Amino acid sequence: MTIEELLAGSRSYRRFRENEPLARETLVRLVELSRLCPSAANRQPLKFMISWEPEKNAKIFSHLRWAAALTDWPGPAEGERPTGYIVILGDTRIAKQVRWDDGIAAQSMLLAAVERGLGGCIVGSIDKNGLRAALNIPEHLEILLVVALGVPNETVVLEHGTSPDELPYWRDTDGTHHVPKRPLEEVLLQ
Repeated sequence: MTIEELLAGSRSYRRFRENEPLARETLVRLVELSRLCPSAANRQPLKFMISWEPEKNAKIFSHLRWAAALTDWPGPAEGERPTGYIVILGDTRIAKQVRWDDGIAAQSMLLAAVERGLGGCIVGSIDKNGLRAALNIPEHLEILLVVALGVPNETVVLEHGTSPDELPYWRDTDGTHHVPKRPLEEVLLQ
């Protein structure tokens, strides 16, 4: 796949085929690839926790919030939940503040996931205290993001030339997820 195809295919998928589990090795490979990403001042403060087992997945799922703009949707129903997670952590013993490394790593993971026929969602709306307790995450590791992964079970359509100002995204009556994208003329300043 070209980088254009990977970027177009890397959407925020929120419904998955729960009956198609991910293997531990797949998640390890995504972490390995993200380890190669650039890091501010080359500090490399990121740490990762992975989950592919249903019991641990359920613990993580219960501490995530899904799609704030879909106010009548509480998140993926049973049977449509992610089958793998990567929790991205910042080691405060290495760097007191992580600026961009987490976003670079998360996006790289999603691109690598798309290349493998998977999809994911970068989740930043997290009950961090609850997740810390559920996974026994040490205090020196700051919870930054969670990447939810699996085989997508929804269609996501880009709406080019539309503004996300009034409605950031929506689902139609068929359940297709629509994502507005500002036109190039609006984002490229002359």
